[in-house]
Amino acid sequence: MEGKKQLLATLVGCNYAGTPHELRGCINDVLAMFDTLVARFGFAPGDITVLTDDDRSAAAVLPTGANIKRALADMVARASPGDVLFFHYSGHGTLVPHRRGHGARQDEAIVPCDFNLITDVDFRQLVDRVPQGATFTMVSDSCHSGGLIDQEKEQIGPSAVVTDDLAVDGTTTRAARARFLPYAAVVGHLSGASGVDASHHVADHLLALFGADASAKFRHHHDAPTPSPDGGILLSGCQTDETSADVAADDEAAVGGKACGAFSSAVQAVLAAHPAPVSNQEVVSRARELLRDQGFEQHPCLYCSDANADAPFLCQQEGAAAIPAL
Repeated sequence: MEGKKQLLATLVGCNYAGTPHELRGCINDVLAMFDTLVARFGFAPGDITVLTDDDRSAAAVLPTGANIKRALADMVARASPGDVLFFHYSGHGTLVPHRRGHGARQDEAIVPCDFNLITDVDFRQLVDRVPQGATFTMVSDSCHSGGLIDQEKEQIGPSAVVTDDLAVDGTTTRAARARFLPYAAVVGHLSGASGVDASHHVADHLLALFGADASAKFRHHHDAPTPSPDGGILLSGCQTDETSADVAADDEAAVGGKACGAFSSAVQAVLAAHPAPVSNQEVVSRARELLRDQGFEQHPCLYCSDANADAPFLCQQEGAAAIPAL
């Protein structure tokens, strides 16, 4: 086994069934990505950890904040130089205002099924533990997902777009539910269980409920790291100031008549249409084009080092066939 790279993945889908925040396509995104990882990229099913909040499966590991962070930490702990690590998240995202200060800056976070937020600082710390020479690719199909790896270099986004700006002028905005939870909704949900007044910052609620399992952002102060090239690669479903669409099953953009995330579906379509190698930059650029053509007002982004922008998505080299189109 020496010298052979490992392909490891963690896939998370949160539909929040039975809540006011219910989504439809997140678990479908995860199932589709599982099949793609095995069929196209050669991942072994046993090396793919799946966490969903599907209450129909008694064996499902719930995607709580602690469970997601544990699965990711275990994946990184298994890694060696040269390995390929992959994390896919479909679910709600949110923006968290700074606890102190009056700046307009807000921080990105994903919303696990128990609302124990995982923030950009948590993903920064995770990437910092990835062995040199390994890669950690993250696809986040959630609102405000641009910048979810703190301090990762923007390659495609609001400050660094591809040559064709891919604006949506002249297109029709699609009617789709956004994978977004307003900050007030997150605090309102948590305050009912935390016993902390809803006027307090979300950090107080999370620390009261989850203690050491709360985000590192809220447990102690963190100075911003000095950016340097690393193995982190973020493909986000939208910019920090945008929302990502959850597509209903009867929408023409839905794959196979199943609810899905617009960005997840676009990534699948790009991979199906283009044999390896497809660079990270190409995946995001082509997904932008497809979403624009479909009338979605969201702009996927890419954050990574210069070298990884041009590297093949999931390090897949020439010779691997594309998945047959559905």
